[in-house]
Amino acid sequence: MAVLDVQNINGKKVSEIDLADSIFDVQVKKNVLHEVVAMQLASRRSGTASVKHRSDVKGSQRKLFRQKGTGRARRGNIKAPLLRGGGVAFGPDPKNYAYKVPKKKRKLALKMALTSKLQSEELTIIDQIDLEEAKTRRVVEIIEMLETDNVLIVTEGRNENLELSARNLPKVKVLRSEGLNVYDILKHKDLILLEPSIKAIEGRFEK
Repeated sequence: MAVLDVQNINGKKVSEIDLADSIFDVQVKKNVLHEVVAMQLASRRSGTASVKHRSDVKGSQRKLFRQKGTGRARRGNIKAPLLRGGGVAFGPDPKNYAYKVPKKKRKLALKMALTSKLQSEELTIIDQIDLEEAKTRRVVEIIEMLETDNVLIVTEGRNENLELSARNLPKVKVLRSEGLNVYDILKHKDLILLEPSIKAIEGRFEK
């Protein structure tokens, strides 16, 4: 088992913790990480792009003028795509881009992401972060003391003051352990786990 120091918010060591090899010491495969991240990003696409086609435009079905003898290009009704205000010929329709990767592969990718942070020494474990009130300045001070600026903080459960304090910081994100995912781990340079969240993360892999 890997042994990692547990620090307080001042960056000082307070204890040690054993990390399970089954989660924090697996072989990292970039193709698996890429596949799961691509799935997550595809699922986040809104897919709401839409246009009005010829049948959706309101207008008369009457032929604008006779087919021959006018010297003009032949025309159908006023809803033709060539005319201003007509329908769009090959425009987009609403579409769901989401797809699923097998559950076992998603769990494996999450382990790989956690392992990669440990191997690259970008994983920090903090005993607790208890804020008396929601203050963005206080979170900035804590992050500066931990010598980072682009970080994902994982909590065991709801920590309202911490979540409210960090939401205005563009490079800082607070996630609960049940929402931990591959994309957010890899997106942020550093990963901070609050000590109670580790058991919750381990519990996810026992299901």
